[in-house]
Amino acid sequence: MTSPADPAQLNSIGMAALGRGDAAAAITALTAATTADPAAAILWYNLSNAHGLAGDAVAQSEALDSALERDPFMEHALLAKGRLQESIGDVAGAIFHYQRLVAAVNPAAPMGPGFAAGLGHAKKMLEAESARLSDQIGAAMDAALAAAPQEDAARMTNAIEVALGRRRSYVQQPLVFDYPGLPPDQYFARRHFPWLEQLEAATPVIRAELQALLDSGGEGFAPYVAYPRGAPVNQWAALNHKDAWAAQFLIEHGENRPLRERCPQTAAVIDALPLFDVPGRGPVAFFSLLKAGAHIPPHTGATNIRSIVHLPLIVPPGCWFRVGNETRAWEEGRALVFDDTIEHEAMNPSGELRAILIIDAWNPHLSMAERDLLRQYMTALDAAGRGRTWRGAN
Repeated sequence: MTSPADPAQLNSIGMAALGRGDAAAAITALTAATTADPAAAILWYNLSNAHGLAGDAVAQSEALDSALERDPFMEHALLAKGRLQESIGDVAGAIFHYQRLVAAVNPAAPMGPGFAAGLGHAKKMLEAESARLSDQIGAAMDAALAAAPQEDAARMTNAIEVALGRRRSYVQQPLVFDYPGLPPDQYFARRHFPWLEQLEAATPVIRAELQALLDSGGEGFAPYVAYPRGAPVNQWAALNHKDAWAAQFLIEHGENRPLRERCPQTAAVIDALPLFDVPGRGPVAFFSLLKAGAHIPPHTGATNIRSIVHLPLIVPPGCWFRVGNETRAWEEGRALVFDDTIEHEAMNPSGELRAILIIDAWNPHLSMAERDLLRQYMTALDAAGRGRTWRGAN
C-alpha cells in the first residue's frame, strides 16, 4: 500500500493537476513531494512548473534554483531558468543559463519538439548577444588593436574570440614526451627564428630540386602513414599505406638519407640551419606531398620540445592548414612554424599536387641549458632500453 508521503505518488498527483490546469492542487502535491524527497531534482523542476502556471515568477525561480542545485546539468531546468530570466528582462542571467544549457546538451541525443524549439531559441539568443557584444568591443578596442604590435594584437584578438565563444582554446597533447611549462603557441612568432629569411630565400633552388624529382617519376616517395598489420589506425584509415599523403626524407631521426645526393643544394641549405638535434630523434627534414582532394585529419605530434617548420613549395589555390583555432593558407616561399602537439589538420581541395619542405627545430622557449639536459635525458632513456621512436612532423 502506498504511503501518503510517498514522493512518487505525490508527484503523480501533482502532474495530473498540472495537466488539468489546477495550479493550486499541483503546488500542494509537489511541495509535499519535495518535502518527502528533497534530493530529487525532477520534483523541484515539476514544482517550478506549477508555480509558473500560477504566475508566481519568484517561487518558480526558487524552485528552479533548487533543481539546479541538485542537478547542475538538468537541461530542462536550465532552459526554463533562462526563459524565465529572459521574460523578466534579466538578459545577463538568461545568457548565463543558455550558455550552460548549450554546453550540457548532447546534440545527438533525441529530444522532444518543445525542448528542441527552446534550445534553438537559446542558441539564436547567444548568437545575437555574441554579435552585439562583438560590435561593442570592436568599437572600444579596434583603434587600440590597430596600434598594438601585430603579435600582441593577434593574441588579444584570439582571447576576445574565445571569450565570445567563437573559438575554443587548444592545449598541447604530446603523444610521447611532454615538457611542462612551455607556452601553448599555436603558430610561433617569426622573431624566434631569425634564420627563416635565409630558408625562404632558398625556395627557388629547393623547389627546382623537388620538381626534378617529380618530373623523373617521383621515385622514392612513400606513404607517410604506414601502420603495420593489426595496429589500430584510428583516424588514419583513409591514408594508411596510401600515397595521397607521401613523403621522402633528406634526414630521418638525425640520419642522412640517399635523397640528399639528388638534392645537394637543399641539403646544404638545411645543414646550415640550427635544427632540432637529439641523437636518434632529430633533425628531421623531408618533402611532404598531398595529392588532389586529400585531407590530413586532426591529430597531434610526439613532443612539445620541438617546433615544426613548413616551407611551402607548391601550393594550389584553396589549400589550408589549421593549428588549434587558427586556419591559415600556405604561401609559396613563406615559412610558418607551429607546435604540432596542438591539434592540427590540413586539406588540399584542389585538383593539383601540394608540396612543402618540413623540418624540425627546437621549441624556442627552451634555454640552451634545457636543451643540453634534454639530450642527456634522451640518451639515458636509450641506454636503459626505454627510448621510443618519434615519427617526423606533419
